[in-house]
Amino acid sequence: PAASLLYPYGLAQGDQKNPKLDDGTSKKVSLAVPFTFYSKEYRSLYVNNNGVVSFDAQVNQYTPDPFPLADGRPFVAPYWADVDNVLGGDVFYRETTDPTLLARITENINQYLPKIPFTATWAFVATWDHVAYYGSTTNKGNTFQATLTTDTKKSFIILNYWDIQWTTGAASDGDAETGLGGTPAHAGFNSGDDTNFYNIPGSQTDAIINITQTSNVNVPGRWVFQADDFKVPGVPPEVPKVPESNNCWL
Repeated sequence: PAASLLYPYGLAQGDQKNPKLDDGTSKKVSLAVPFTFYSKEYRSLYVNNNGVVSFDAQVNQYTPDPFPLADGRPFVAPYWADVDNVLGGDVFYRETTDPTLLARITENINQYLPKIPFTATWAFVATWDHVAYYGSTTNKGNTFQATLTTDTKKSFIILNYWDIQWTTGAASDGDAETGLGGTPAHAGFNSGDDTNFYNIPGSQTDAIINITQTSNVNVPGRWVFQADDFKVPGVPPEVPKVPESNNCWL
């Protein structure tokens, strides 16, 4: 069922909630176990309101830049855009060893990557729940999730896209009424060096609105990556089509 795309989240799951602050972030989260990202171990991270989970430093930037970034910031960008949770929505996160969730994550990874033995022993779940965009004059909201998981040796990142209604904030030249246009959201991974990165197809184009329909594991709205020695499983999908209403025909 489509509803099962998202892993459980919210205050009832023991999540922390980010402050209502435009371009805000979580406090520094010290991890119980190190998480390996592009062959480097990290022991802390930040959950940034603008759709980014970052290592080493907070990310307040609201208009996304294309990867690779030149400034050495390592981060995961499930949906990097100008979120404003003051206008609507919440950003949740938790570190967990809940056996039920770990079993579900393990089952998923084993299903998508049957040749890689893996049993999750830890996970970190960050969820953006119906978050609004800066300058919004509507009730549009985006709901998406980033899950980091490890068995202490191999690590994986699962990105879930449940409902995407906007791509751009008004300060990124987007339309305040539609949340479209300007510089659209970016989804992908930046290693922190100037060589290793991955852009999910459609990033920084109007087509990113359709990320709920794309996948590298044949589950619409779900993307799965091996993060320790970074790999993109599955067959490269087709680039999502730009919504016709945004096309300019000559």
